[in-house]
Amino acid sequence: MKYKRDFQRYSLRKVKGYEIVMHWLHNKLTRTQFLIFSGILVGCTAGMAGVVLKMLVHYIHYFITYKVHFSTQVVFYLVFPFLGIVLTTLIVKWFFQGQARKGIPAILYEIAQNSSFIPPVKMYSQIIQSAVTVGLGGSAGLESPIAVTGAAIGSNYARTYHLGYKERTLLLAAGATAGIASAFNAPIAGMMFAFEILLTGVVFSDFIPLIVSAVCGSLLSKVILQEEVLFHFESRQPFNYHNIIFYLGLGILCGLYARYYVLMAGMTERFFHKLKLTPVRKAALGGIFLSVACVLMPPLFGEGYTTVKELAAGNAQNMIEHSFLRYLPLESWMVLLFTGCVCLLKAFSAAVTIQSGGNGGNFAPSLFSGAFLGYFFAVICHTLGVQTIPVTNLVLVGMAGVMSGVMYAPLTAIFLIAEASSGYDLFIPLMMVTVIAFLVVKWFSPISPEMQDLAMQGKIFTREHDKNILSLLKLESMIETDVQTITSSARLREVIELLKKGHRNIIAVVTPGGQLEGLVTLDELRPIMFNPDLYDKLIVKQIMKPTQAVVLADDSIVTAVDKLEKAQVWDLPVIKDRQLVGFISKSAILNQYRSMLQEHSDSAEA
Repeated sequence: MKYKRDFQRYSLRKVKGYEIVMHWLHNKLTRTQFLIFSGILVGCTAGMAGVVLKMLVHYIHYFITYKVHFSTQVVFYLVFPFLGIVLTTLIVKWFFQGQARKGIPAILYEIAQNSSFIPPVKMYSQIIQSAVTVGLGGSAGLESPIAVTGAAIGSNYARTYHLGYKERTLLLAAGATAGIASAFNAPIAGMMFAFEILLTGVVFSDFIPLIVSAVCGSLLSKVILQEEVLFHFESRQPFNYHNIIFYLGLGILCGLYARYYVLMAGMTERFFHKLKLTPVRKAALGGIFLSVACVLMPPLFGEGYTTVKELAAGNAQNMIEHSFLRYLPLESWMVLLFTGCVCLLKAFSAAVTIQSGGNGGNFAPSLFSGAFLGYFFAVICHTLGVQTIPVTNLVLVGMAGVMSGVMYAPLTAIFLIAEASSGYDLFIPLMMVTVIAFLVVKWFSPISPEMQDLAMQGKIFTREHDKNILSLLKLESMIETDVQTITSSARLREVIELLKKGHRNIIAVVTPGGQLEGLVTLDELRPIMFNPDLYDKLIVKQIMKPTQAVVLADDSIVTAVDKLEKAQVWDLPVIKDRQLVGFISKSAILNQYRSMLQEHSDSAEA
């Protein structure tokens, strides 16, 4: 047991008391019992992290939005978003030595490429960074950083108690589940998020820890957070099947807007990536863009959930009162113009916040945009003479539709809005709109554009389970470096001597500088190797054959397998910097694949 080894190595004083208890429980409880107990601990910890972050950011926004006069708000809108992005960039640079990945793709990458080990620093770094970014007005969401924080808590808990890959991945997902459940007070949506996004391509028979973790996170949110902080909506209209045509139209509109959203995010990412500026200067540029947008359209400031609640309650005029349009006579066209501009600019402002150096996610921006899109659609219908249009329902369903299209997660979107509004009678329109939006974006791109590059590189799991297992294998660990080489000017006799000493049926022909020229295999030698008269007459250049394909040292294992299959050979040479480093064989790949498959199969219990 680990605590006994700790006693021997460090003495009793250096062993943490709770670790003694935990290791004792780990050895006394069954695997299922310990996982359930672990799910409770991870869920409470991750849920509390989410609650603290939500409370902090909410009260900053509340102070700026409701406790300060509009003239002062303008100054805040102009200064704070800029400071938020710049300060986040400086914090990352000074305290966290930069970060290559953030958001949900970071979790998926760690699951697929790092055996679900997440660096311990992410248990708190995401909270600090997102609190600064979004708390000071960054137009992004807190849910993705909360999910990463929860995932890091679950992963490092499993690392501490030496749990296997399956258990580690399960607790990682449990932490993220609790984080999402606490952020929205929506335990079922938290579970759907884990199954639909995080555990794609991972098969599990254990799900009770996810349930208890989601319950813990949601309970903490319900008990601690006040009603104005919770993502909750009281008002809605009963579902009327006569309005189906409007929900169908909204579904198509949500799908098209979601495609616009992801394209805007991609364009913004490429724009900032191409800039030859330091991270701080990029942050300053993004901060200027965002501050100007917030001054012109104050609802873009921060997460925007308070604004979404006002929309759902039909109080769009309150938003206009906190903008420059307050100085103009209020007209219906003004509401339409204002909501439409906010909807279009939200995609840009969220992308600028995230890509210029801030920390946040797309949960809140997609829900915000969906609410404004639904309200915009309702105002248009009302203007055209449809007086019975269910405005609140369209706002709620619009949130689910855009989130489904942006996140590629229709089930998560359905249950999130159903739980947040207690609107289970809205399941029919929710399912209609989310599915239509999802099908529209899938028609443009089968994989979420946010994940597409990583998926094409084989660095995250997809629904192709065989490739998921293959992506876990490391090419460098399977390169056979004990290679027999010979030059093209050598005699056949030297080749025969190499065959006698070696254990391979393939010899690499290389230049004096180590570059590969061709191969000599036993198949080419067999007709002549028993004719001694040819030993001094033939040279290697006359009997070697060119290589059909080569594997590059930085290729993925999936690429290597594809090259082996296309060449229809058992071995291929591996090249690095134009030099031969060894061979990769199907045998080595199949052996490790079988071992990895056994480790990750449901029959291989820890």
